[in-house]
Amino acid sequence: MKTIAMAWRYLWSRPLAAGLNVLLLSLGLASLAFVLLVSHQINQAFERDLAGIDVVVGAKGSPMQLILSGVFQLDVPTGNVPLAAVQALQKHPQVAKLIPISMGDSFRGFRIVGTTPDYLIHYQARFAQGDVWAAPMQAVLGAQVAAQSGLKVGDRFAGNHGLGGGGEAHGQTPYVVSGVLAVSGSVLDRLVLTDSASVWQVHEAAHQGDTALDDEDRQLLEAEREVTLALIQYRTPLAAVTFPRFVNSSTEMQAAAPALEITRLLNMVGVGTDVLRALAGVLLLTAGLSVFIALWSAVRERRADLALLRMLGAPPRKVAALLLCEALWLALLATVIGVLAGQGLMALLAWLLQLDKSFLMGAMAWPVELIAVPALAVGVALLSALLPAYEAYRVNVFELLQSR
Repeated sequence: MKTIAMAWRYLWSRPLAAGLNVLLLSLGLASLAFVLLVSHQINQAFERDLAGIDVVVGAKGSPMQLILSGVFQLDVPTGNVPLAAVQALQKHPQVAKLIPISMGDSFRGFRIVGTTPDYLIHYQARFAQGDVWAAPMQAVLGAQVAAQSGLKVGDRFAGNHGLGGGGEAHGQTPYVVSGVLAVSGSVLDRLVLTDSASVWQVHEAAHQGDTALDDEDRQLLEAEREVTLALIQYRTPLAAVTFPRFVNSSTEMQAAAPALEITRLLNMVGVGTDVLRALAGVLLLTAGLSVFIALWSAVRERRADLALLRMLGAPPRKVAALLLCEALWLALLATVIGVLAGQGLMALLAWLLQLDKSFLMGAMAWPVELIAVPALAVGVALLSALLPAYEAYRVNVFELLQSR
């Protein structure tokens, strides 16, 4: 304990040098922590929201856009497809489960999604209040939507045309809140969920206005109903080879495999994380050199003090441990500052990009990968201190006394 306390006092005997070393080491560790946190939260979100979804079928266009819009609700859909075509896919022998998704409206920036209760079951949703819709024009709010809007079961609200908010309000067809979901950490937290018939009813009412429809017109509208896309789970693994080919060649729709598209996306994102890792490496190397120079200079300046410690009975290993403890103090301080700075940068990124309505990132997380930060800090500090500690270990008391 005396060695640890003495190392702390020695460290701050030169506050400017100590502060510079802590700053350089903290910057490198903060960069590394930020990269680890971003990678962890992106991978966690992808794994969580993609679970159990083998293929997404929708209008032809960009496959990645189809995945981002249909699974993660991050992009604009590629278009709509006929309801009859999706219902035909549901009867395909290789399809075990099909969940239709209809989009087009939003509420205060959160998307309104028409679907079936299977969508809630798929993500194992739990209710904090109320229950699932029992009829059209009833809606279930995600936990984040309810928290930001203040709505509760029984309240009424109107959606706006468009996914970004700010569009024309559908005031003549308000929704009634039937339930509020508990926090799940999935895409459901930031969605307003309702029956598919609700979406059709809202848009059919907007198109017809005050005009009364007869039975023939109503049947025509029903025949022309569309959905945005469908989330599909295969019956057998073999379907992954044959089903997308069947959809792409035999229908007017396209099938996009989430695993393939997300791998491509992560490869593109990986270029940015590699740059940040390289920056973190340069900062850590610079910090290591700075720590080495500071400790080497400290040994030269404290030779008389170290000799006095030896004369008072301190063994060589304890004198060397003094330098190592000083380096470990630097590592500890830099680790705390670096990890907190990385968490702060993560939260700042989420706030600046408004990821609360598009991607569940920014919350404080402590992934296992974060253990690399203190491990690297200790490694850099000890490597920088090895040579100065060895020099302190070799201090010759008699030579020092003779030189004086």
